[in-house]
Amino acid sequence: MGGWDRFNSIVYGMLKLAYLNLLWILFTLTGLVIFGLFPATIAMFTIVRKWLQRADEVPVFRTFWHTYKKEFIRSNGYSLLFIGIGYILYYDFTFISLNSGRLTFLVPVLVLILIGCIITLLFFFPVYVHFELPFFKTLKQTLLIALTSPFEAIQILAAACLLYGAISLLPGIIPLFTGSVLSIAVMWISLRAFEKVEKRKMSNVNSKQQHRG
Repeated sequence: MGGWDRFNSIVYGMLKLAYLNLLWILFTLTGLVIFGLFPATIAMFTIVRKWLQRADEVPVFRTFWHTYKKEFIRSNGYSLLFIGIGYILYYDFTFISLNSGRLTFLVPVLVLILIGCIITLLFFFPVYVHFELPFFKTLKQTLLIALTSPFEAIQILAAACLLYGAISLLPGIIPLFTGSVLSIAVMWISLRAFEKVEKRKMSNVNSKQQHRG
């Protein structure tokens, strides 16, 4: 590939990311943010997964709209669950702060639960679009991968911090390269975590078979 072709490829890729990001923002707002965020994010991750797996040319708008409609109700079930957990944790931390000195022994427990929820949320969208599991099995698989992939979780957090730094320097990129760029990084890292989990499963199966033999 020549220099000009490479330049065109980069520009085309940036335009696709910008377009996807605008769709994500538009459809999040369409659902009044609260009800639009999860289905719009799932639609975005569905497209990003196809890109990373070298699928044929993806019809971005049609795929996004189809996924958004299909997953609207189910994804908002997860949204309400995460919001509920977040509210309970916020209430607990507030209650402890108002009763300082009495319940401080609970703070480490709540912090661990909060960290677990954040890590689980980091992997939730990739797990949702990759495995297509029932409601509670999706949560179980997400938690399993979150607990067994600490290095990948750190990488995702690092990518989020880098993006935040870029936004701080260039706030004009917010409507064009925020959700889409982060979803690329999160999905790519998560796919590697999924491969490791599958390899561990296969290794355990082979080990059991050898013991039986």
